[in-house]
Formats: sequence, C-alpha cells, structure tokens
Amino acid sequence: MTKAPNPGTLTADPIAGLEGVVAAHTSLSDVDGQNGRLILRGKQIEDLAGRVWFEEAVLHLWHSYVFSDIDELKHAFGSVRQAAFSVVSVMEAASEGLGVYERMQLGLAAMSIPKDRPQAVTISGALPVFLAAAYRISEGKSPIAPDPQLSVAEDLLRMLKGEEPDADHVAALDRYLVTILDHGLNASTFTARVIGSTEAEMKQAVLGAMGALSGPLHGGAPGPVLDMIDAIGRPENADKWISDALLRKERLMGFGHRIYRTRDPRADVLKAGLKKLGTNNPKVQLAEEIEAAALAALRKAKPDRALDTNVEFYTAVLLDAIGIDRTLFTPLFATGRNPGWCAHVMEQQANGKLIRPASVYVGPQAEK
Repeated sequence: MTKAPNPGTLTADPIAGLEGVVAAHTSLSDVDGQNGRLILRGKQIEDLAGRVWFEEAVLHLWHSYVFSDIDELKHAFGSVRQAAFSVVSVMEAASEGLGVYERMQLGLAAMSIPKDRPQAVTISGALPVFLAAAYRISEGKSPIAPDPQLSVAEDLLRMLKGEEPDADHVAALDRYLVTILDHGLNASTFTARVIGSTEAEMKQAVLGAMGALSGPLHGGAPGPVLDMIDAIGRPENADKWISDALLRKERLMGFGHRIYRTRDPRADVLKAGLKKLGTNNPKVQLAEEIEAAALAALRKAKPDRALDTNVEFYTAVLLDAIGIDRTLFTPLFATGRNPGWCAHVMEQQANGKLIRPASVYVGPQAEK
C-alpha cells in the first residue's frame, strides 16, 4: 500500500498533466517538438496543407479504416451534409441562451448515426453543417441548406456567408482545416480515445472531445491573438505594448507551445497561406510586425526558454483575413480536428483495450 503524505504538506505531483507518460501507440501523427516537425501518417504537414484538399488529407489519415477512393468520400460527405440539415430544426428550437458551440453539440447529439455508413464519415460530414447553421441562428438569420456537389471548405463558407465564396478564401480555409487535422495525444484527442476505449459510440467520444476542447487551456487561444493585435493597433506601438505585457507577467498569445521547443511548423504553413491571399490587408502587415517584435522581446526577457510562434498566431490572422468571425475559432477548430478524433477512436477500438490508468492516493489515511 502506498503511504499518503501529510495533506498539509503536499508537493507538486511529479507526473502532473501526465507529462512524458506514454498512453498510446499510434500510426496517425508524430509531433516532434525538438525539431519542429509534424508528421501525419508518414507525411510532413508541409506536404499536405496547401497541396491536397481537406478530403484527401482526411482519406490519407483514415487509410485502411474507411473508403479508399476519394470520389467516394467526397460523395459521402455531400450526402451526409444533406442529411444533417434535417437536424437543424432541433437547433433552431433550442434555448436562445445557447452559444454556437453548444448548438453544434446539440445538433450532433440529435443526429442519428446510420449503420450502413462508417460513423466517422457521418460525424465529420455533419459538423460543417451544424457550425454554419449554429452561427446563422445566433445572428438571427436562416440557416442555408448545403450543396452536396461542393467541397467541404467551399460549402462551409457558402453556408456561413450566404454567398459564393472567393476561391482564394476557400483555399485558405482548406489549408487551415488540413493543418489542424491531427496533432498527437492532446487533451481532446486523449478524451476521445478514453471514451472510445469503452466501446462507446463514436458520437459520444466526439462529444466528449468537444467538451475538452471548450476549455480555455486547449481551444481558446486564437481569439485572444486578435484581441492583442487590436490592442496594439499600430506597428509603432508594438515594442512598448509587448514590453509592458511582459513586465506584468502576462502571456503573449500565439507564442510558446507545451510540446514544441522551436517554431511550430503549422505556423509557417498558415503564414504561407496568408501570402497567397496578398499583402494588402493592413492587419496582416501589422501581425508580421508584432510577431517580429514579440520574438525579439521574448528572447531578451526569457533567454533560457524556447518561445516561438505557435499555430494560434497565424490561425487568428488567416481566419480573420477570410472573414471568419473570431467567435467561431473554437467551433471551426473542432470541425477540422474531428476527423483526427475519429481516427484515434477507430485506432483505439481496433486495439480493443480499455484505458484505465492507475493513481496514487495522497489523502488522509483511515484510522486502524
């Protein structure tokens, strides 16, 4: 029996956050924090994002689990979007107090999952519809029915804005969705695997992952990046604003990462996508000035720590540049990450092992 320490003198748990604990063997993604590399099933993220469409990247990640033909997957996604729209009435009838993310969860919970199609396809195909519908409902607008002939990114932008989207904006959104497809055993993915390991339906695993993502330590950083950019306002204000923030011991949003000890490779992928949109957007120009000022200030203030640009910084700038409201950043992240969650559930269930870690009791001992 492990003897508990005195509850009044507890020290930090040496494995707090399960740092460094191996909880799964996966063939889906490898996050190499020391060298700044992200590999998705044998391919670097730079070889996928901006080079293949979201559907192709999903099929690459799902290899051996679902369809092997890209046209078959595209057709299935289109059919699912049509079926998912029939659930939107449930979302419309819900309490006005629900936010976009909660309405998405409601839509998924209310949707039946047919047995004649892989669950991952149904869930991944439906979330873009639930996102767009939830946003329009929150804005007092009527949801727009999907077009099954379009790609996921194109139809999502069309359903959000109610007009044919700009081709460059579609390509930028598609690049973003591919970039965030999977990223190791983060909190939401681990949640999905734990739930999946009980042989629960995949829908329950995804709803659990969405719950984990809603916490500000996991899915909420991109929005505050824009708040920081707006607060700085002009390039000449960047140095002082950043210095003052560091003196107040505030975190600079969009910089530093728990895993990466060098630059997050996804940041460069998204920055490259911004360049394809052109350089006329003043907020993009301001963001680049702020990035340079922030990196210089961090190197000076914290020379012993490897703090570089992470994915949230250019996520915020890219999505803002294509007209995505900052309140949608977490719902959109869930939509892009969902196929990754589903892949982890499929992988975990193929293993057939229930995840049941041990714990060390540190409470008071019972009297003998």
